[in-house]
Amino acid sequence: MINRQISEIAHEISKTWKNVNYAAMPYLAAMHSLDSPDSNYGYDSGKSIVLYFLSNSTSWRGEDARRIKKELRDLIK
Repeated sequence: MINRQISEIAHEISKTWKNVNYAAMPYLAAMHSLDSPDSNYGYDSGKSIVLYFLSNSTSWRGEDARRIKKELRDLIK
């Protein structure tokens, strides 16, 4: 399986999650500029940005949410 860039995944999240939780919003915004978990956003690693997003996205539910969250978790393993 070919891993997508984090920015591609973030774009899909923005399209499918219409009312993004305020706590997840800054991490989603940061994810738009990341290529991989090894990329950096300021002093934070891509992996930590994704982990923070996942921990603040518990209110996002549904098929798309489950599929995309699994993809993000697999990406940072």
